[in-house]
Amino acid sequence: MKKLLILSLVSFTLIQCIAIKAESNTSSTTEITTKTQLEIYEKNPKLIVGIVVDQMRYDYLVKFYNKYSEGGFKRLMNNGYNLKNVHYNYIPTYTAVGHTSIYTGTTPVNHGIISNNWYDKYLKKSIYCVDDDNYRTVGAISGGNKSPHRMLTTTITDQLKLAQNMNGKTIGVAIKDRSSILPAGHTADAAYWFEGGNEGKFMTSTFYMDKIPNWVTNFNNSGKANSYLNDTWDTYYDIDTYTETLPDNNEFEGTFKGKETPTFPYNLKELRKLNDNYSLIKAIPAGNTITTDFAEATILGENLGKGEFTDFLAISYSSTDYVGHQFGVNAKELEDTYIRLDKDLERFLNFLDTEIGKDNYTIFLTADHAAVQVPAYLNSLKIPGGYFETTKFKKFVNEITLEYFNSDELVENISNYQVFLNKQKLKELKLDTKIVSQKIADEILNFDNVYKTVTAHTLQTTSFTSGILKTLQNGYNQKFSGDILYVPNPSTIPNYSKTGTTHGSGYAYDTHVPLLFYGAKISKGSSNNYYPIVDIAPTLASLLNISEPNGSTGNVILEVLK
Repeated sequence: MKKLLILSLVSFTLIQCIAIKAESNTSSTTEITTKTQLEIYEKNPKLIVGIVVDQMRYDYLVKFYNKYSEGGFKRLMNNGYNLKNVHYNYIPTYTAVGHTSIYTGTTPVNHGIISNNWYDKYLKKSIYCVDDDNYRTVGAISGGNKSPHRMLTTTITDQLKLAQNMNGKTIGVAIKDRSSILPAGHTADAAYWFEGGNEGKFMTSTFYMDKIPNWVTNFNNSGKANSYLNDTWDTYYDIDTYTETLPDNNEFEGTFKGKETPTFPYNLKELRKLNDNYSLIKAIPAGNTITTDFAEATILGENLGKGEFTDFLAISYSSTDYVGHQFGVNAKELEDTYIRLDKDLERFLNFLDTEIGKDNYTIFLTADHAAVQVPAYLNSLKIPGGYFETTKFKKFVNEITLEYFNSDELVENISNYQVFLNKQKLKELKLDTKIVSQKIADEILNFDNVYKTVTAHTLQTTSFTSGILKTLQNGYNQKFSGDILYVPNPSTIPNYSKTGTTHGSGYAYDTHVPLLFYGAKISKGSSNNYYPIVDIAPTLASLLNISEPNGSTGNVILEVLK
C-alpha cells in the first residue's frame, strides 16, 4: 500500500512537470509567433509607391531610351526588375478599367468597372465610373461628388489597411479623378485630383474628408499651376535631335484652339485663354510636373514613410494620355512629354532617397493601357486600319431588327462596342432574347470593320481559352455588360478624328505596357516571360505578407521578389 502511494505521488509530480513544460512551450510558441509576425511587418518597406503612366506603350521605354537620364526610367529599368512582356488580358483597355485591374488583381468580370462611362441598363442612362451623389466637393467649387463605390472588390491598398488594422496611410494623387480614386481603394485616407477651368486646384470629396488639410491649401495657393501656364512649352533638347518621331508639322497631329499648326513652341500664356484656362495644364508635360510636385507635398504633409506602419501612395500621370490623344504616338510633342516625365521621375526618386531612405520604399511603374498608331498614318503606309462609323452602325442594327423581327425599337443602347436590348419591348412582342441576340450578332458581322461578334449567352455558357474572344470574356460582367459584344478590325477606332490616337481594344498595341519594380525586397534583372496585368496586386501582397484583394485572379510574379 505504501509503495502504491509513493508511485501515485511520483506519477502526479511527473504529470505536473509535463503540464508545466507544455504550458511553457505553448507560451514560448505564442511569443515566437507574435515576434515573427512583428518582424515580418517591421521588415516591410515604409512606403509603397504605385505609379501608373496613362497611355504608355511598352516600346516608349526602348524608343526614347537614349533620351532618358540615368536617374529616371533607366534607373528603374537597370537597377530594378524590368518585365518586358506584360499585357492587359481583357477588353476594354480604358483608364478606369486599367487602374482598377492593376490594384484589384482582377478583371471587370469581378471588379465591375467595365469602362470609364457605360450604359446602366437598370437606371436606363449612361453613368460615370466614380460619380456618387451622396458626396460633395471639398477644396473647389464643383466636381467632388465622387467615390469608389462602383468598384465591387477590394484593392491591394484596402488589403494593406486591413492587414495593419486600419493603420498606415493610403493616398491617391492624379490629374484625373478616376485615376486617383480607384487605386486608393475604399479605405483610403484621401484621394486628390486636379480641377481645371478657372480653379487650378487639387481637390477631393467628402467621401474622404470635410475639409482639405492646410498643406493642400498651401499648395493650391502657392501659384505653381499659374506659373506653369505663364511659360512657353518648347522642346527640352534641340528639336533636331528628336529623330525618333515624325516631323513636327505633320497631318496626323491635332492642334490646340488658337494655334494653326501643331508645332513648337507653344505660347501657353496665350493658349490658356482659349483652352479652358487651367485645364490646359492637363494636356501638356507640366501636368505631370505638377503631379510630381503634389506627390512630394503629400509625402511631406502626411509624413508618409515615417511611421511604424507601411504607407501607400498611388500616383497616376495623366498628361501623357492627353498628349497622346491630341498628337498621336509618333509626335514630337509626345517624345518631349516623355523626356520631361523622365526628369520628373528622376527628381522624385532623389526625393524619396532623401526623405524616405533608399532601402525603405518600393515602387512599381506600369500603364493603364497603351495606344494605337494613328490609323490615317498607317493608311498612308498602306497598312490596314480605319475608323468605325458609329452612327451608321446604329442605323444598320435597327434595320436588322426591323427586317427579322418587324421592329426597330428592340435596341435600347449601343456603346463601348456593346448592344443593349430593350427587354420590355422584347417581352411585349414575345421575342426570345437569345434568338434576337444571336441574329443581331450574326448579321452585324456584315458591317464594315466588324471583326468578331459574340452574345452574352455564349459568354456565359462557353469558356474561351485564348485569342481575342478570351480577352473579351475577361472584360464581360454578367450583371452590367450588354447583350451583344463586337470587336472591330485591328487598328480601327471609333468615329475619331484623322489626327491623334486612342485606345480600348484587346490588340497588342493597346495591351502591351511596361512594368518595372524597384526598391526594397525587389530583385535586379529583367524577363521576357508573359504576365497579365492582374499579377501586380498578388505580387505586392506577397511582398507585404498580406492577403490578396478579395476578387484577385492573378498570380505572384516570383522572379521579381528577393
